[in-house]
Amino acid sequence: MRLDESYSQGMRYRTLGRSGLRVADVFLGTMTFGADWGWGAPIEECRRLLDAYAEAGGNVIDTANNYTDGNSERIVGELLGSDRDRYVLSTKYTLSLDRADANASGNHRKSLTRSLEQSLTRLRTDRIDLFWVHIWDPRTPIEETMRALDDAVRAGKVLYVGISDAPAWVVARANMLAELRGWSPFVGLQIPYSLVQREVERELLPMADALGLSIAAWSPLAGGILSGKFSRGLEPGETRVDASKISERDLGIARVVDAVADELGVSSSRVALAWTRARRPFVHPIIGARKLDQLTDNLAAVDLVLPDEAVARLDEASAVELGFPHDFITGTREFVYGPAGLRVA
Repeated sequence: MRLDESYSQGMRYRTLGRSGLRVADVFLGTMTFGADWGWGAPIEECRRLLDAYAEAGGNVIDTANNYTDGNSERIVGELLGSDRDRYVLSTKYTLSLDRADANASGNHRKSLTRSLEQSLTRLRTDRIDLFWVHIWDPRTPIEETMRALDDAVRAGKVLYVGISDAPAWVVARANMLAELRGWSPFVGLQIPYSLVQREVERELLPMADALGLSIAAWSPLAGGILSGKFSRGLEPGETRVDASKISERDLGIARVVDAVADELGVSSSRVALAWTRARRPFVHPIIGARKLDQLTDNLAAVDLVLPDEAVARLDEASAVELGFPHDFITGTREFVYGPAGLRVA
């Protein structure tokens, strides 16, 4: 398993946030690595998935300390082997692996230190290339988290840091503290982003734009809703999504995705993944799969450029209200600035 010279010409690389780290268009998610949660893939299939991703030119492996109760990290560590340095190895901390210990979770220094050491062991490596705060912990001061992360960077155990699933104001405050105090800032933000989940466009994406953060978009297919398995009347097979809880709105969005896909002669999954990258090149969808054919089809999305008309149709079908203060600011522009102000470029 190597990053071969013959990788797909569709895969491209860009720097991660305001760093010099080169990352692929799409990241490989490994929540499916290991069958411990009842729906993942055995190690033999994980090897095929990783090989296919590498052959396509992918270089970012995204895991977490608690995925499949720690076995995702173990499998990743075993599969990377001597090729480990050819990948950007990404993992997360915050979630507990010891439910009886109150300090085994959270964003505080003790949790970070314990989780980092465990991840290094499971991943068979001496450093984490990209270390994510998995979710905001409101009980831990953000100053403590940022200082502890910076200490891990200075110790050489972590190279870059990012944050997942946190309010925009927390991320902005954290990076301002890092800038003022000379600590390592967040270079990436990991959030759910798809045609079904566009609420992040209200605050999180504009904040990432302003701070120069790259986006790692988890669940870009909305748990399979946008793959066509529910909207085309097919037997969905093994899935984590309860079909009875899928809203009519979400099914309606999925049907528009299906229609665009049929017109372009591609799969629904490719259309949904291509949409996440249509307007912001720094959005990197995290693609996860249990089977090789699923991953192969998802990887082909890097070659799909949606026509403007198709993007507009998908946008209209999935639009969300931005709410206050965004709608209020837009609606009062003429009152605030006057006719002359509206002509300012």
